[in-house]
Parts: sequence; C-alpha cells; structure tokens
Amino acid sequence: MHQLDLFSTPGIPHPAEVAVTKPAKVKVKASSPKAAVAPITPGKKRGRKSLKELSEDPDLIMELDKLVLDKQYYSISEVAAMFKVNTSLIRYWENEFDILQPKKNRKGDRLFRQEDIQHLKLIYHLLRERKYTIEGAKQKLKEDHKLAARNFEMVQALLKVRGFLTELKDQL
Repeated sequence: MHQLDLFSTPGIPHPAEVAVTKPAKVKVKASSPKAAVAPITPGKKRGRKSLKELSEDPDLIMELDKLVLDKQYYSISEVAAMFKVNTSLIRYWENEFDILQPKKNRKGDRLFRQEDIQHLKLIYHLLRERKYTIEGAKQKLKEDHKLAARNFEMVQALLKVRGFLTELKDQL
C-alpha cells in the first residue's frame, strides 16, 4: 500500500522509499563551484595554536626589549598583546607564579608595572622558549630567582650578539 505524500517534490523519491546505504567518498575537483566557494587554507585554522606554532616566533622577547615601556602601568590586554597570548593565560600565570603580583584598582582591573612585565618575560622564556612545565618553572624560580633572571639576561645578550653577527655576515 502506497501513501500519498503531499509535501514531496516531483522527481525526488521520498526518504522512506530510498534504501539506506553508506555514503560514498566523493572527490571534489578543483574546477567544481563548491571548491571555489570555500577554499581550505592550510596555514589558517581555528582554535589554539600549538607550541610549535608559537615557537616559530623566537624573536618575541627581542621585540619586547626594543619596545619602549614609557607608561607606568599597562592593562592586561596591552600585556597580552605584547606577548601575543590570551589574557586568560596571563591571569593563569598570575595565579600560578608568586613573583607575578600586578596591582589592582578598585574595579579589580590588573595593572602591570614594568617590573611585572620583566617577570612575565622570564616566565614566558621558561615556559615557551625553554619548554619548562609549569611545575618545573615554579621550581626553577623558587630555587634561585636571581640566577634564573641572570641566565635569562645572558641568553638575551647572546641573542643580540648573534643577530648583530648575522647582519654583519649578510652585509659581507
């Protein structure tokens, strides 16, 4: 017995009449209109960046050194933009590391001083460049904060010398 379907379009079978089969894999040709509408760009993807993608910019700390810190206080969004990270990561690092103590105004907004930005540079260096874990970075900073800061400064000075030498080599 066949039911009359008033809402079906002519020429297209009703879903109940079609046998259920696995969908076949369809290859889309580059000349098809769908491929032209939504091209897939391999370099751009949504979501978090991997540490590998973040470490592709090793000169971030050197860029921060060149940046003139002329203000007395910086907002968390300005600091996050400096380090190219999310504000939530800065807040997380504030909770995890005791050396990071930004001032807060009455509203509760975090105000970072130049000293706090120096601490953030050190934390960023340990976590993102040296690939320490959170616990490992905490331990390193607890053991000897001054030694870790001195090592960081030496690495930065050596990177500046390296950059100068590569520029000199390129000019020859």
